[in-house]
Amino acid sequence: MKARDLWVSGYYMLKCYICASSCVFHVYHQINENKGSGQTADIHYWIGNTSSQDEQGAAAIYTTQLDEYLGGSPVQYREVQGSESPRFRSYFKNGLIAVKVGVNCLRSAMSVWYSVRNSVYCVQVDVSWKSFNKGDIFLLDMGKAIVQWNGPESNRREKLKAVMLAQDIRDRERGGRAQIGVIEGGEEQSSPELMKVMTAVLGQRSGPLQEAIPDDAPDQVQKTNVKLYHGNLVVQEVATQPLTQDLLNSSDCYILDQGGSSVMVWKGKHSSKEERREALNRATGYIKAKNYPSSTTVEVMNEGGESAMFKHLFKSWREKGQTQGLGTTYSVGKIAKVDQVKFDVMELHARPELAAQQRMVDDGSGDVKVWRIEKLELAEVNPSTYGQFYGGDCYLVLYTYQISNQQQYILYMWQGRHATKDEITACAYQAVNIDNKYNGAPVQVRVVMGKEPRHFLAIFKGKLIVFEGGTGRPGVISPDSGPRLFQVRGTNELNTKATEVLARASSLNTNDVFLLKTDQMCYLWYGKGCSGDERVMGRAMSDVLSKQDKQVVMEGQEPAEFWVALGGKAPYASDKRLQREEPPHSPRLFECSNQTGRFQMTEVEDFAQSDLDEEDVMLLDTWEEIFLWVGNLANEYETKEAWNSSLEYLRSHPAGRDPDTPITFVKQGYEPPTFTGWFNAWDPHKWSVSLTVSLITMGDKQSIINSSGMYLDPQLLLNKSPSELPQGVDPTQREVYLSDLDFENLLGTKRADFQRLPKWRQNDLKKKAGLF
Repeated sequence: MKARDLWVSGYYMLKCYICASSCVFHVYHQINENKGSGQTADIHYWIGNTSSQDEQGAAAIYTTQLDEYLGGSPVQYREVQGSESPRFRSYFKNGLIAVKVGVNCLRSAMSVWYSVRNSVYCVQVDVSWKSFNKGDIFLLDMGKAIVQWNGPESNRREKLKAVMLAQDIRDRERGGRAQIGVIEGGEEQSSPELMKVMTAVLGQRSGPLQEAIPDDAPDQVQKTNVKLYHGNLVVQEVATQPLTQDLLNSSDCYILDQGGSSVMVWKGKHSSKEERREALNRATGYIKAKNYPSSTTVEVMNEGGESAMFKHLFKSWREKGQTQGLGTTYSVGKIAKVDQVKFDVMELHARPELAAQQRMVDDGSGDVKVWRIEKLELAEVNPSTYGQFYGGDCYLVLYTYQISNQQQYILYMWQGRHATKDEITACAYQAVNIDNKYNGAPVQVRVVMGKEPRHFLAIFKGKLIVFEGGTGRPGVISPDSGPRLFQVRGTNELNTKATEVLARASSLNTNDVFLLKTDQMCYLWYGKGCSGDERVMGRAMSDVLSKQDKQVVMEGQEPAEFWVALGGKAPYASDKRLQREEPPHSPRLFECSNQTGRFQMTEVEDFAQSDLDEEDVMLLDTWEEIFLWVGNLANEYETKEAWNSSLEYLRSHPAGRDPDTPITFVKQGYEPPTFTGWFNAWDPHKWSVSLTVSLITMGDKQSIINSSGMYLDPQLLLNKSPSELPQGVDPTQREVYLSDLDFENLLGTKRADFQRLPKWRQNDLKKKAGLF
């Protein structure tokens, strides 16, 4: 069996050279969790295009054996050459190269020609001008020299990725001694020396270049035709989307078909050993039976070790020991108990991951200003009525708070259910005007009536009332609508709101507090399932809603006039809740770009801050909220299409997502902690100190400058006066533009050790190296 193990420590293995004749490279990816939940692992096995059936069968057996050796916890992924999953490719940050059969993978003394496509995937092609096209980038690797040829229609990101790959080959395989040259296709005359090198290898070019090869149709970020199957000899359909977790029985195994784009196998913890061992074969057999392409992605997972993508296909998903809010769960017998932790706004500032999970930038104690849209213009709302929102209106709420003595802004756009289209349009237009007034600093949040985010509730300190219809405009008299019923939910000032519901007995719920307002009385109805805290908040809300006398009504002890006001008794929700819970879905990041000539949304696996491209719009899905992050260089078309796509993303989600989920606009450099907290080790200074990436030309030599990941040839930095340095280089920090290898060779120490030295010692080393 031709198999090799690539043991990956963390997320940052640099590159994998894969020979197509080998059936499989097993990649065992161990993930260290930071929250005390232990370790999880993924197993990927890769199938080359020319591998035999025997090799593929042996690979499947080996994968099963490795899974059993690791206790059955890893998620298994079947990868096919050319159709690798985004997760697999994400492990190899600087490139993934598929090498042809029979080619020496070391390539120390031969020419190898690569086509760089889709930014990170490289395929070996014939060393001939016939391999060229206008849209791709090619690397000619001759051992001591690497020439990069950029197609005239290739985009900036592809060029940067290709340079990173060339530099990685130079630094890690050639000891930093290979020369790199870059040629811009269509402008070959500007690089005559490099063209001589290429001509010596490829011969003279005859005829025009091939046209750009269209990128493959982008994978849809989700498939709406999701089905769940069960059975061994005969596979039977169990359900279609939206799926719920209770469909899965621990004693069985199931196949989840995501519209033919991927097939997932779920193994119940009490299923038989034979079923578990045959799970992978059952998946491949199912693919053949359905006549799906052999490249269809396969995932195999055990109960309790489900992948994030699997859980995202279910409308709800509950983890063992799950709780909600600022609390710690522990078990006493079979009863879950929650220790409530006092809300600490400083902890939110210090721990952005907590702010993200709670969807709270602070405790709502900042400054608030509210406008209502009247005659398509802004009209200030009287502060005495702050928190009262009418379904026939649209409002803008500007919230100002401070972090590290710097003012931050959130602009909420609240859209009433019965507002006119003109008013909703005017609300968006006026939001732009306010945003411009504050130089683009506000984070803009669309709030649909009834879907108010947690922080929005906190702003109004337990006094948020949402009226079904009508308007709050002064001078407008609402017609007498008789008794009005309000459902109150919340346990403190940070999470409470009252929502008007139909004044009928069927609207009641035994788990909540309701306020019934009549001409003579305001009734406080306490359901049997509501808590003491909820009753306290209901009492406070009644004082805001009505100045009339209050009467407390306990469920089951209602006076006759109470039922008369509601039109008579009727059945209502009377099952006591054990605990309100929310599905713990992992966040997902998508890149929204038209750099390839058409708009695409591409998921970014294992995302980090560095994946936020300033030329694009990024969509971050945290389930309760959608963030649209807009890079400073993103174009207007991308921004518009990203908005439309976010709406379509919610509408078509296989888990039956709420189309009114809040959508938050975030501009580069103004990210709130509710956004940054989803990223590990967020650097708040990244945007303020990063250099503009630019191509510089020095004779026939070209390089790329970037303070984060792109480095200069040392000869451009050594013993140069400030005026002789490339544009954008800080003459006092030349060492930051060196690769790690060049840094150690010139300064005699590692970068981390250098930073620990006193300033005088750093300058001394820099002077001796010619970097001062």
